[in-house]
Amino acid sequence: MEDLLQVGIITTTHGVRGEVKVFPTTDDPARFKKLKNVLLDTGKEKLSLEIAGVKFFKDMVILKFKGIDNINDVEKYRKCALYVTRENAVALEENEYFIADLIDMEVVTDEEENLGTLVDVMQTGANDVYVVKTENGEEILIPAIRDCIRSVDVEKGQMCIHLLPGLRDMNKK
Repeated sequence: MEDLLQVGIITTTHGVRGEVKVFPTTDDPARFKKLKNVLLDTGKEKLSLEIAGVKFFKDMVILKFKGIDNINDVEKYRKCALYVTRENAVALEENEYFIADLIDMEVVTDEEENLGTLVDVMQTGANDVYVVKTENGEEILIPAIRDCIRSVDVEKGQMCIHLLPGLRDMNKK
């Protein structure tokens, strides 16, 4: 399991006083109001930044960090990811999982067939879609619905699914 969970990506600066626009990668952008700290991944190191202010503009979050008061101080952080520790993550409901915990999970069918590895999660709006890569490199798209997902064991790194008719052949060329 990942210890850090991504909550956003800095897209650009906002104004001249050191604020940044953040594209939220969390289901609940309002969670930024409750956050006190985030970890900024510069590519070389992870910096702990204290959040001094939060605003919302369209689908973006505008953050102000304590001690950063100039556009020149934050411009270098464009396209950098923001993370929180697992302790600061939002509480999950039953049958909810962090995407980071699902990636690289072994996927087996309810008929005990090893289908492959979950390599991506597409968020479509209606429901998520799991991208499973088989041993021969093909991708199978599995809708994250109760009819398909039988169980998820994060500790074991395994997901059991029911393969609905046609899903295996849907992406064949």
